[in-house]
Amino acid sequence: MKNIDAMLAKLYGEKAVEVQRARYEKAEKAFEELFGSSENAMIFSASGRTEVGGNHTDHNRGKVLAAAVNLDVIAFAVPTEDGVITVKSEGFPQDTVDTSDLSVREADMNTSAALIRGVADGMKKNGFKVGGFKAYTTSSVLKGSGISSSAAFEVLIGNIISHLFNGGNVDAVKIAQISQYAENVHFGKPSGLLDQMASSVGGFIEIDFADTANPVIDAISYDFGKSGYSLCIVDTKGSHADLTPEYAAIPSEMKSVAQFFGKSELRDITKEQLWENIAEVRKSCGDRAVSRAMHFFDENDRADKEAAALKNGDMDAFLAAVKDSGNSSFKYLQNIFATVNSREQGVVLGLYAAEQLLGGRGACRVHGGGFAGTIQAFVPNDLLEKFTAGMEHLFGEGSCYNMLIRPVGGTRVM
Repeated sequence: MKNIDAMLAKLYGEKAVEVQRARYEKAEKAFEELFGSSENAMIFSASGRTEVGGNHTDHNRGKVLAAAVNLDVIAFAVPTEDGVITVKSEGFPQDTVDTSDLSVREADMNTSAALIRGVADGMKKNGFKVGGFKAYTTSSVLKGSGISSSAAFEVLIGNIISHLFNGGNVDAVKIAQISQYAENVHFGKPSGLLDQMASSVGGFIEIDFADTANPVIDAISYDFGKSGYSLCIVDTKGSHADLTPEYAAIPSEMKSVAQFFGKSELRDITKEQLWENIAEVRKSCGDRAVSRAMHFFDENDRADKEAAALKNGDMDAFLAAVKDSGNSSFKYLQNIFATVNSREQGVVLGLYAAEQLLGGRGACRVHGGGFAGTIQAFVPNDLLEKFTAGMEHLFGEGSCYNMLIRPVGGTRVM
């Protein structure tokens, strides 16, 4: 692994090079113990992501702000000639997928094997070559942390297949779309495209999903390191187990409102149309569906405002929009705790604690899918130590992550 330090600095920051080099060397050793020589192995990385704006808008072809972060999943991989994909992820059982049969398997839904099979299936369906390989992976994107470990894993597998069998010519947007296909169809989770796109493309980006086949992606050049604020993700340690129905209800209810007007997604109607027909829509779809639809329209507008504020260097306007987003998610989207387990409300307590610690400065909101998992906070640097200590008093040591925006998404490291 000679000459890797420059790439490690790009992916993780100068201060993390030594730690990351040791991490990669440990992964290489684990690969060799399992599969033999790593001399011909390629090294890959796919980042976790943070959703900055556009909470639950992507699945109805909305607008989002997202960024790749410095937590990632890495792999050492070599091709094989038997058509079998073998992936051993640190801390998990080994997965084996035969590429001669890439059909959906009900028994494998909600497993990493389903994601591997789904990405390979999506690649094949899109006309790309697929073959067998052996890989060892290790992740710093904690499962259930709200930084989207599943999307990072999908994008990682997509990059491995792209480079091992397609000369690295599968572009980042296509890998993201194929990864979403894997999650929706093979894994069984009806996610939008935000997670995969942010993980695959990298950097700080604004995405308009009006045309999901050709999303409009606009890079945002803003250096949070010079803003006086730190981006923190706090893991409230809530379990995502059995929450798929809660997540699935959000796009389903939003789409039911669109279907009232003969459309498939909310992007095809307007807030004004909904207001004009509010009484009939309430009877047909229910109040929560209407409330969630209202959140969608307002959140779409906020994503534009947040992007414009950052492009103009107006941090105050950006933070105000983040606060409005968090308020809307709490009251109207209602993804702060699961109704099936009202005793567990870590996100609620996290938001309360964050507001107390911030004392009216910065901003905080639910992060990602919601119901359990994480909150996001923009913390003034002079409060960072106090904020971190307060959050870790509530949720335990290591629960508050100070994130860096990563300029690269899914990539071959060497």
